[in-house]
Amino acid sequence: MSYNVGDLVAEFLSAIGVQTVFGIVSVHNIPMLDGIGRRNTIRFVMARGEAGAAHMADGYARTHGGLGVVFSSTGPGAANAVPGLVEAGFAASPVLHITGQTGTKFIGRGMGTAHEVPDQIGMLRSVSKAAFQILSAQQALGILTQAAVAALTAPRGPVSVEIPIDVQRTVIERPAALDSLELVLPGPLVPSEAALDALAAVVRQAKRPILWLGAGAREAGGPARALVEMGFGAVSSWAGRGTIPEDHPRNLGGLNGNGVPAVQAFYAGSDLMLVAASRLRGHETSEFSVKLPGNLVQIDIDPAAEGRTYPCKMFVHGDVGLVLEGLVRRLAGWAPEAGFAEEFAAMKVKARADFAASMGPYETFPAQLRTALPRDVVWARDITINHSTWGNRLFELYGPRDSVYPIGAAIGAGLPIGIGAAVGAPGRRTVVMTGDGGFFLTLAELWTAVQDKVDITIVVMNDSGYGVIKHIQNSLYGGRNFFADLMGPDLEKLAGLAGMPFWRVDRADAFGATVAEASRGSGPSLVEVDMTAIGVFPPYAPYDKKRS
Repeated sequence: MSYNVGDLVAEFLSAIGVQTVFGIVSVHNIPMLDGIGRRNTIRFVMARGEAGAAHMADGYARTHGGLGVVFSSTGPGAANAVPGLVEAGFAASPVLHITGQTGTKFIGRGMGTAHEVPDQIGMLRSVSKAAFQILSAQQALGILTQAAVAALTAPRGPVSVEIPIDVQRTVIERPAALDSLELVLPGPLVPSEAALDALAAVVRQAKRPILWLGAGAREAGGPARALVEMGFGAVSSWAGRGTIPEDHPRNLGGLNGNGVPAVQAFYAGSDLMLVAASRLRGHETSEFSVKLPGNLVQIDIDPAAEGRTYPCKMFVHGDVGLVLEGLVRRLAGWAPEAGFAEEFAAMKVKARADFAASMGPYETFPAQLRTALPRDVVWARDITINHSTWGNRLFELYGPRDSVYPIGAAIGAGLPIGIGAAVGAPGRRTVVMTGDGGFFLTLAELWTAVQDKVDITIVVMNDSGYGVIKHIQNSLYGGRNFFADLMGPDLEKLAGLAGMPFWRVDRADAFGATVAEASRGSGPSLVEVDMTAIGVFPPYAPYDKKRS
């Protein structure tokens, strides 16, 4: 049988260690997917939409740690993948998006060929870290290699590759280089000794220091934990959770200040905040209204991060793990002021209790669920009231790849991100919490979970509307809840139609035990939490002005 560029794409992915890809077969990617299907070395997860497929590749990359790969169709299909690429950019996920294109002689001529859109590569370039066109068979292996390296090089991100259908079909001689192909990635950026000395000198002056851990510090758990054991307090961005286990008494986790007066008051008494690979995003800091310590030092591999959101007194450019390791070596004999560690631990207990008490009938939900689920559960969420409150801040996480959610704050991504996360974490249970509004946006991906027998528990917090929108409307628009109520399907019948087991929770005290029961065994399950029966979720900051 002849060998073509589609075969090369399939072999290339196998050669660099890719074992799973996500996508939809289409007229402009058949040669590549035919190559994958005939070789049968790569699992192809059939999504129901390109947006879902791209989100799945992102979720997979976050829990697996390696490259997430998504195949889309051309034109409208590639456009459908854009939301997933945008979210992968927010998350700095290494996602390789491979799409087709009309024949090379028709590109850009507006002749109405199937799926043709003006400047597809320009569209993809605008939402990707980089975007490449393969316009001849001779370019294919080199550009694919360049694209994969770009996606995996820090700061990581989504990269798109466009391959016209005639190029995919081009018969070529199989490249011998595939037999020994290895991706050569740049090594970690080593910080200068002078920068480390200067950083250590600043830290040695601190008596009440706090370490803020971002998603870029996921692999730096060892030295981060060492700093906490020396006496630092710790807190995380919502994407950086679990770098240090959140049951450590001096780790606040995602309870990082927004709407938490006890934490903000403690920040006021801190004389140093060391920010490790975090964007200090406005979404987490109530549009930068949370007052962080004035003596703020940033560590980041991206020089553009310096002072981007909060002003900093010092910036250290380098791999965060190497910077923290170098700092630990230089801090022998240093300690914070007496009593700081005990004060921090007591503040954590108070802040968690105060925040839980603000949640009305949902006060016990995080504790119930944490008790009921295994320590290594993958905790995936969509954007919903429960996510933005206890899901982000009170449900404890213990590993750096346990937390998956839409960092860009778009609803609807939670289910497909969770499916991808579950595929990337075999042997572990994934629990996805979503609201009814977000769930309905990607509902078709239920059948992806069923067809691929994904080990996932889907918890739908059903308040029959857009609960977050209602809080905004109640706070700022006189309680006029225009267009915020939703009609939805009977979820029990929907689960039956999809062929998955179903549970309903209509009492607050049954929440944890029910989710635990639904999470036993293998394959997908669906749990509906009837929020209309349990009670309205109270407003939270910034919609509860008393806690803003």
